[in-house]
Amino acid sequence: MPSLSSRELVELVKSVFPRHPGDRVLSVLCDVPRDPAGDNPPWRERRALAYAWYEALRDGRADIPLDAVRFVAYPDAGSNNADLPAEAFVLYGPPPDAAAGLAGAGELVSFTHVFAESQLLLAPTEYSTTAPLKVAAKKFGFRAATMPGFAASMIPALRIDYGEVARRVDVLKARLDAAHWAEVRFVVDGWRECALRFDLRFRTAHASTGRFPEEGTAGNLPSGEAYIVPYEGERSEPSGTEGTLPVEVDGEVALFTIARNRAVAVAGDGPAAAAERDHIRREPAYANLAELGFGVLADFGIEPVGEILLDEKLGLHVAFGRSEHFGGIVGPSAFSKPSEVIHLDRIYIPESMPRIAVASVKISDETVMAGGRYTIFG
Repeated sequence: MPSLSSRELVELVKSVFPRHPGDRVLSVLCDVPRDPAGDNPPWRERRALAYAWYEALRDGRADIPLDAVRFVAYPDAGSNNADLPAEAFVLYGPPPDAAAGLAGAGELVSFTHVFAESQLLLAPTEYSTTAPLKVAAKKFGFRAATMPGFAASMIPALRIDYGEVARRVDVLKARLDAAHWAEVRFVVDGWRECALRFDLRFRTAHASTGRFPEEGTAGNLPSGEAYIVPYEGERSEPSGTEGTLPVEVDGEVALFTIARNRAVAVAGDGPAAAAERDHIRREPAYANLAELGFGVLADFGIEPVGEILLDEKLGLHVAFGRSEHFGGIVGPSAFSKPSEVIHLDRIYIPESMPRIAVASVKISDETVMAGGRYTIFG
């Protein structure tokens, strides 16, 4: 599988994590299937890639510089952004194909130990670790780049001008920080119009630029987005987020009715709409609108690869579920069990949702997107 060269990996780490005097240990995280039947070829390739990165960075650690690079594997968490298990294993060889083999492959340690000993983390995993690592980073002070679903096809997105990416992301963040509302207008199948107004009061946006200069921060790599949690109604007044959100799943369009920042109904006659109705019924926390995001990488020639990690950075996206890791109020305790914890992005680009077009986006009274393209970058 194509990968970055050893020199490119060293330079990537130096770029993503600007040097701090206390940087000594980098840990590469890898999740291993609890159930071998749930494994898949991309996951196997990603585990091999994670180990190859560990070896290259271990051998090149003096050039970063670091004292040590560690390879930390753990039984998978079962869903995106679920809490990590309490324990992991420090391995000195390739990871096994199933979690049952971890005990014989390395040293058992607590994740608390990993977090306390590591100043830098790279997480090319199957299931996203962004939420738990954001929470832990604030407590332990490490910096982490999360890479759920990373594949070789994403490597071009690691080679672009992240200075210009940061400029565009900061432009969007400034608009979101100052705004009380945003409105997105959609067109389904070329004729049906839908609109959703997001209540952005009492919130600060986040800039995900692909660089982590500050201690206690974690986020995606590749990156290139500004995002914000809509107001969820935790104060004395209810959230004003309301309207209709169309979502295309496997060629079927489901129409979510949103009131007070939650999906309260899902219209549609097909299996996707039925599945979504069932999901918001059995897991009310999933119905929470957890993120309004604006990716910028499409303007750099980056194309979608079918993985949320990269594809959400290409344009508009809206997420359901967990939000507390972004500054909201819905966390793991709001779900029925750990395996149900989820933060799921719906991505509005033609390759992901060909039946749904983003007609326009206004942040306050300024149009920032029209016809699916940004209008604010010079």
